[in-house]
Amino acid sequence: MSEAPNPALLPAGLMDLLPPEAEREAMLVEALMESFARHGYERVTPPLLEFEEGLLAGSGAAVAEQTFRLMDPVSQRMMGLRADMTPQVARIAATRMAGQGRPLRLCYAGQVLRVRGSELAPARQLRQAGIELIGGAAPEADAEVAVVAVEAVSRLGIEGISLDVGLPRMAQALIEAAGIAEPLAGRLARALDRKDAAAVTALVEGRGPIAALLPEFLAAAGPAREAVAVLDPARLPESARPIAENALSVVRAIAARAPGLHITLDPVEFRGFQYHVGVAFTLFGPGMTGELARGGRCLAAHDEPATGMTLYADAVLRAVPSGARRNRCFLPLGTATEAGERLREAGFATVAALSATDTAAALRCTHEWDGEAAIPLKTTETV
Repeated sequence: MSEAPNPALLPAGLMDLLPPEAEREAMLVEALMESFARHGYERVTPPLLEFEEGLLAGSGAAVAEQTFRLMDPVSQRMMGLRADMTPQVARIAATRMAGQGRPLRLCYAGQVLRVRGSELAPARQLRQAGIELIGGAAPEADAEVAVVAVEAVSRLGIEGISLDVGLPRMAQALIEAAGIAEPLAGRLARALDRKDAAAVTALVEGRGPIAALLPEFLAAAGPAREAVAVLDPARLPESARPIAENALSVVRAIAARAPGLHITLDPVEFRGFQYHVGVAFTLFGPGMTGELARGGRCLAAHDEPATGMTLYADAVLRAVPSGARRNRCFLPLGTATEAGERLREAGFATVAALSATDTAAALRCTHEWDGEAAIPLKTTETV
C-alpha cells in the first residue's frame, strides 16, 4: 500500500513564507514602493498571465526558456506565466500609456515564477519590485534609476551598499573590431565570462593592440575612480568609443548625485545582461547578502529608450537589519472593546481570546492586557 502524499511537500524551488517573515516582506515591498513614489514613479500592476506572443516579445525573449506555458481554455491560445515583470511594464508603456508624456516613470511589485532556479539561488518563485524610466536616453536617466534604487534600499537601514556598473556591449565590440572570428570569439567570450585572466591573455596574444585591451579591461575591474582611466575613448576603436563615453558620463552623473556611494566598474562584464544596450547595474549588499538588484539600459517596445532596476525582495530582506516585529497583545475574555482600540492605535496587534482555554503564550503574544495596561511577557522574545 503506497503512502499518502505529504500535503506540506512543495515542488522544488517553492516555499511557504510564514509569520513573521511574510509580514516583514510585505512591509519591505511597500516601503520600496513608497521610496519610488517619492521620486515620481507611478505604480502599474500587470497580470500574472499573458498571451505568449506578447509576453515574450522584445526583451521578454531573454526569459523565454524560464517561462511556464499553458493553454487558455477560453481563447484556445498559449499563455505564459511571467518570469520577469520588466517586459510587461514595457508593453504597458507602449500600448496603454503610449499617449502619455515622456519620459515615463513607472514602478511595479509582484510575484514571478521561473522554470528553474540556479545553484546559488534555487528559488523559482520570486517577489520583484522595481522601476522603469521609459523615453529618456540621456546618461542622467541611467543615473537617476541607479540612485533611486540605492536610496530605496538605504532607507530600509541597509548599509555598505555597492553599485557595480558593467558595459555588456564592450567585450563584443572589441572582439569584432579586433577581427576575431568563431570559434575563437566564443572561447574568448567564455573566458571573459569566467574572469579567467590567464586564458584571456593567451587567447589574444599576437592579435594586435585592440585585442590586447581585453585582458587590460578585465584587470581594471574595481573601484570606478581607478577603472575609468582605462576607458579613454581615444584608445578605442570607433565602435567602442560611444560605449566608453556613455559609461563615463553615467558614472560621473551617479557620483554627482550620490557622492558617498561606493561605485565599481567592470568594463567587460556581460553575464545576465543579454538585452542591455548601454550600462548595466548590479546592486550589492553587505557581507554575504549577494545581489540586491539588477538593471540598466535597454530598448523597450518600438526601440524606445528605457532604463530600469529590479530589486529582489528576498535578497533585500536578508540584508535588512533585524528589527522588532509588531507587538501582539493578548486580550482575555471580557476585555472592553475600547481597550483593544486604544492598543491598536498605539501600534499593537491585538489577539482576542475566544475561549477560556486560550493563552497568550500559545497565541505567540508579546504582551497581555491586565485590565489597565499591556504587560510584557518575560518568556517571549521579540525578533
